[in-house]
Amino acid sequence: MTKKNGIYAVALITSLFFLWGIALNLNSDILVPHLKKACQLSFRQSGLVDSAFYIAYFTIAIPAGAFMHKFGYKKGIVFGLMLFAVGAFLFYPAAQARVYIFFLISLFILASGCCFLETAANPYINNLGDPHGATQRINFAQSFNGLAASIAPYLGGEFILSGKNLSQAQLTDLAHHGQLDAYLQSESDAVKIPYLIIGLVVLCVAILVWRADLPDIKEHNDNEIEGGSIFKEKNLLFGVLGIFFYVGAQAGFQSYFIFFSENIGGFSEKTSSKVLIFLAFLGFMVGRFTGTYLMKFISPAKLLMTYCIINISLLLLAFTLPGSIAVFALMGVPFFMSIMFPTIFSLSIHGLGAKTKRGASLLVMGIVGGAVLPPIIGLVTDVVNIRVAYLIPIISFAYIFYFALRNIKVKELETVVAH
Repeated sequence: MTKKNGIYAVALITSLFFLWGIALNLNSDILVPHLKKACQLSFRQSGLVDSAFYIAYFTIAIPAGAFMHKFGYKKGIVFGLMLFAVGAFLFYPAAQARVYIFFLISLFILASGCCFLETAANPYINNLGDPHGATQRINFAQSFNGLAASIAPYLGGEFILSGKNLSQAQLTDLAHHGQLDAYLQSESDAVKIPYLIIGLVVLCVAILVWRADLPDIKEHNDNEIEGGSIFKEKNLLFGVLGIFFYVGAQAGFQSYFIFFSENIGGFSEKTSSKVLIFLAFLGFMVGRFTGTYLMKFISPAKLLMTYCIINISLLLLAFTLPGSIAVFALMGVPFFMSIMFPTIFSLSIHGLGAKTKRGASLLVMGIVGGAVLPPIIGLVTDVVNIRVAYLIPIISFAYIFYFALRNIKVKELETVVAH
């Protein structure tokens, strides 16, 4: 492969990090509050948006790995992009019908495509080109994942959220005048064009990847059967639970941030999505670069422990402080979440040797935490209030602190996946 082709290949694969970053952050930040309004859902029901998305990672991760093993990374990426596009296109009929389960099915298909992309893109870009440049390539790709996290809520706030939040009395009045269905349909229709555009962009990338002269990376797994059962690796299993709690905390934080900002801080829906979330997840992107730099001087486990303590403190402040100050306290949480996924992942596979790939598959399945914790946070919001619900992620950060403490002697990590 020529240098020019190599740059083109890296650019194509890097675009995948941006695409699934857009899907993930539109999902939690925008779709949860939007569908709650359009489909008249409770907080617990709206949390099923995250469940539909993240359950795909639990069910599809192993089949995706098997597909890649049989057909290669390139075909796996193309297939993942096709699933992604189909899921996005299905938003149009789902919005037209305004049937919640239809939205959830569309999200599951879209997320299944993202799972294929995550399974393939990280190891693929790691092997594209000079091995000595692998760390630089994957860090470059990860930065686009962070970029997507910062701009997706802004775009969603601009093109999907209407900014109209009617009281129950206003909804009752619309129903009395026979206008409620028209209002709810207009809210539902807002996702049609954005997701059609997303589907078309993803389809175009799929065509480019299919036509591109990408190398077919062969991996030899002959030694992988050695070393006994993967389930004997206790630290790995603790790490799977760490991924479960981290992704659950991240998804739960994102899904209800707009509700918190409106109900506690008094901000509008538009301001919450276009400004506050943008700034919060810009902090996430900056935090990833900052954390990587700090690891030159501080061991990964110690930095992870420190960030857990800070996030627990910020959540407690959000629980106790009044109004907008509580919202600003929450806005600091993404900065200190930024290093958690890759650091937990790396600490979990540290020293696995021939078992590393099997261990990585288990860790990807741990992403299912994003399907479990948001509905619990939604239920607590329905039963008690949003302030109390935002105490639940403290459990996640407390466990991650414990996991980091178990790995306190690990001094260096290899570069791994982004999320």
